[in-house]
Amino acid sequence: MKNFLLDYNLKVRIPILVFVVLTVFVITYYASYAERQGVGYMPPQPIAYSHKLHAGDLKIDCRYCHSDVEKSRQANIPSASVCMNCHTQARTDRPEIIKLTEYYNKGIPIEWKRVHRVPDFAYFNHSVHVNKGIDCSNCHGNVAEMEVVEQVKDFSMRACLDCHRNPQQTIKNISVGKEDLKINTGPTNCSACHR
Repeated sequence: MKNFLLDYNLKVRIPILVFVVLTVFVITYYASYAERQGVGYMPPQPIAYSHKLHAGDLKIDCRYCHSDVEKSRQANIPSASVCMNCHTQARTDRPEIIKLTEYYNKGIPIEWKRVHRVPDFAYFNHSVHVNKGIDCSNCHGNVAEMEVVEQVKDFSMRACLDCHRNPQQTIKNISVGKEDLKINTGPTNCSACHR
């Protein structure tokens, strides 16, 4: 009887258990892929800000608010004073602009929640990419059509390497005024991004 149970466990239960564990792992891995990569991440912000209105309808260049993107490794988040360049005059009676004005008058920084994040172990320089003519929408999606900004592309190593190896196929949009720049392949050695 003891041999029968051992034989039954080896032939039936263990393979079923291994199959169930592997199936659950595979389903969980693929079902959580977007969440792990941040795709779809759209946190509520302290002030409702419409990129669709500002970048889309009003055609304000990304670099007006994110002014350091051409000279800094990181794209800065604008301070209330940048917003107030227009909103001391424009739509001052709107509830969200009233909130903005309170932040500005009290000198309190707006605690915007970061949407796009490259993993901490990877080095990324915005200025290099922007100055090569790579339009923001290649990585950030069509923000000019987003009422609320969300992450639409993953920032995985695979995505970066795809772009560095095949920029002619992966880079769809070139910045206005930089169409003449030739976009070469990017570095693919480990130390370029892992410093």
